[in-house]
Amino acid sequence: MRFRRTLIAAMVSFTVLAGTGAAAAGAAVSDEQIAITTPPAGSKAWTQDHSLGRDLPNPAKATAAEVAAFFASLTTAQQQRLVHAYPLVVGNFDGAPLALRYQANAIAMEQELATQKARAADTSLTASDRASAAGRVGMLNTLLTPGRQILAFDPRGRGLVAEVYGNLSTAQRVSVLVPGSDMDLAHFERTDQPLKGAAGMAQALRAEEEAVSPGTSTAVIAWSGYVTPVGLGADAATARLAEAAAPRLESLLDGLKITSHPETAPSLYCHSYGSVVCGIAAPKIDAPQGVTDMVVFGSPGMDVSDAADLGTGVRLWATARNPGDWIGNVPYLEVAGLGHGADPTSTDFGSRVIASTGANGHNGYLSPGTASLRNFADIALDRYQDVVCSNNNGGCISGL
Repeated sequence: MRFRRTLIAAMVSFTVLAGTGAAAAGAAVSDEQIAITTPPAGSKAWTQDHSLGRDLPNPAKATAAEVAAFFASLTTAQQQRLVHAYPLVVGNFDGAPLALRYQANAIAMEQELATQKARAADTSLTASDRASAAGRVGMLNTLLTPGRQILAFDPRGRGLVAEVYGNLSTAQRVSVLVPGSDMDLAHFERTDQPLKGAAGMAQALRAEEEAVSPGTSTAVIAWSGYVTPVGLGADAATARLAEAAAPRLESLLDGLKITSHPETAPSLYCHSYGSVVCGIAAPKIDAPQGVTDMVVFGSPGMDVSDAADLGTGVRLWATARNPGDWIGNVPYLEVAGLGHGADPTSTDFGSRVIASTGANGHNGYLSPGTASLRNFADIALDRYQDVVCSNNNGGCISGL
């Protein structure tokens, strides 16, 4: 069965590569990735810690509300003891106070930095392993720059990370950027091609929001909090990793209900394979501030037949594909678990299709001056009447 899945996925990949020209040269069919579905390191010791005279909330089971109530019941000294003893647990606990999470993740990254520095200098390791460690050292040093707000960090596997831009606790509008394939700690921030990294995409969105409405306080989260597919292969062609990621995204949103207080529900911006994650998570999204705007771009499908399958908690916006986006060569179908179903931009899918004029390529939708980036900002800011529809007839904002 695994051989069959890999073979068919490779055929899908070939279909994509056949239409991508130069982009095909850098693409490859990948091995399957191992999804991270368990709590971070230190969780077992955390659950066995009774130094406070009571049970600590179980990282595998506790709700964000339970986590928030627990931390609120602690003294400052007790909070600090837990932050220093279990930085990975506290740093990844949705519902925990934001300041504690930022502090805990800084500690966890310092610890991982020391580990990777030692590995980079260890001559008993292969040259490849030392180079990988050196690369991680560089990224960790960047993320440890004073003032950065790391909302989540997990060094397992290829590394998971989420960062906040803006003041999340006071923002009037909150947006979450869910990236697609090939995103991990090493590729979270790309100085050479910023819009290929989750950090660069999130920063571009927030900059546009500030330009459109300078008087509105905003926060954008770059959420690389799940194991993504690598390259084009079985993982990219199936929903296996997205199914593992969806509960993590749902947990993030549950935490935001407590730790942020926007005037409208947080908006979701789901790129490429990230739109599969969002599609699977959608039926469980229910924000106290009302309907959540979900914007997909460069989508291979959402693993649903139409927008109605996403439930009533979200309002779906699909971004018209630009001519240079290779994702248009992906077959929009689902057969025996392969493929991600219908095209969200198709006329019968039921989404509100917005313009992407000026965008070019799979990662070009957040480029300055594009209609897509301006539309993303207008949606985040609840300025629906300014949104430009893909056909320019205003149909995508009907009823709003």
